[in-house]
Amino acid sequence: MYHLPTTATAPFCPSEVQGTVTVPAGFSNWQKLLRYLGPGLLISVGYMDPGNWATDIEAGSRYGTDLLFVVALSSLAGILLQTLCARLGLVAGKDLARLCSDHYPKPVAFVLWIFAEVAIVACDVAEVLGSALALNLLFGLPLWLGIVLTAFDTVIVLSLKGRGFRQLEAIVLGLVSTIFLCFAVEIAMLQPAIADVLGGLVPKIQLASDPQAFYLAVGIVGATVMPHNLYLHSSIVQTRVSHPNESAKREAIRWATLDIVIALLLAMLVNAAILIVAATAFHATGETQVTDIDQAYRLLEPITGTALAAILFGVALLVSGQSSTFTGTIAGQVILEGFLHLKIPCYQRRLITRGLALGPALAGVLWLGEGSVGRLLVLSQVVLTVQLPFALWPLIRFTSDRRLMGVFASGPLVKSIAWLIFCIIAAANAWLIWGIFSE
Repeated sequence: MYHLPTTATAPFCPSEVQGTVTVPAGFSNWQKLLRYLGPGLLISVGYMDPGNWATDIEAGSRYGTDLLFVVALSSLAGILLQTLCARLGLVAGKDLARLCSDHYPKPVAFVLWIFAEVAIVACDVAEVLGSALALNLLFGLPLWLGIVLTAFDTVIVLSLKGRGFRQLEAIVLGLVSTIFLCFAVEIAMLQPAIADVLGGLVPKIQLASDPQAFYLAVGIVGATVMPHNLYLHSSIVQTRVSHPNESAKREAIRWATLDIVIALLLAMLVNAAILIVAATAFHATGETQVTDIDQAYRLLEPITGTALAAILFGVALLVSGQSSTFTGTIAGQVILEGFLHLKIPCYQRRLITRGLALGPALAGVLWLGEGSVGRLLVLSQVVLTVQLPFALWPLIRFTSDRRLMGVFASGPLVKSIAWLIFCIIAAANAWLIWGIFSE
């Protein structure tokens, strides 16, 4: 569907921002790239949120760089899946949630909506815990107080009302760049051995016989692709104006794919950097039992000999938690509009999501103690992994449907790889859940 440019009153209402970023035909390739860059950045936030940190830190501490190849492969799988999301939104002119509502019976669509909402709340729990932990580490605030303070991020959301979608993308670019720069400095300070890093990219099948290594590998895979990102991406990619003819759609898909590749490779570098920092700072110095984020923070200064390393680590964690605020809010709007055809102000959506996340986060910390953040973060990722197949199934089905996608339907190779990823993620998630609840 071709959307004329409009002025969006709030960047969080999907129906109001479709087609708001024009891409004139006379633009050079460089200008077109700059216009198409953006949606991938919003998606990349979910690939480096606090939920990913715990598995990366423990993997690096226990096994050095041996599990680095898992980070790379899971990121490549994420690139393929997000490409399918972009293709679906650009060709069908509808997001994944809307298509589920249109094509499935109401009871099925309702269940999928519930699963999607649970995934958003679970992701927000990780953001709350990550932000609260960062406030605790940087400023000494009690965890419970840090959790309460995260409720005020609604003020940030409200301050964006009336701004365009490109301004939102620019803010997220600044936040993601901050995380990247913090870890770039960490890597420069620690100077990991290049041979170890390159060796970590080589798959090591023998690790499958080590239950702990396999468990961590499953955790990395399960924490990489977020269910709400699939719904979100199929919607926000439609902010780029595209004519309804085949050649225009093909060009839009090409540029959107490049946007995804650039953004998710950046996210992969951040996740790899977290693991490499843990491998260099902890595993190489004999600290092979670092399993919590706060433990990693407190060990960085004495190991590196400078407080800057720990401060950068804490700042990156805080930014990671806060940057997900934006994408979580937009994803909530997409899911609400798509499944229920319901629009509410963005601040109300934010209040609902954060209100539902604060309860479990605060209860968990008060009940299990301040040393429980790592376990709670892992639990939030387990909840996310349970929801993921319910978003992947319709995505792969819709993008393979020639009646819906026409010539842009997935070919046999892409479809086979997508279903293989689905089976691997489903099996990995089942193993992860079994491992956690059988302890």
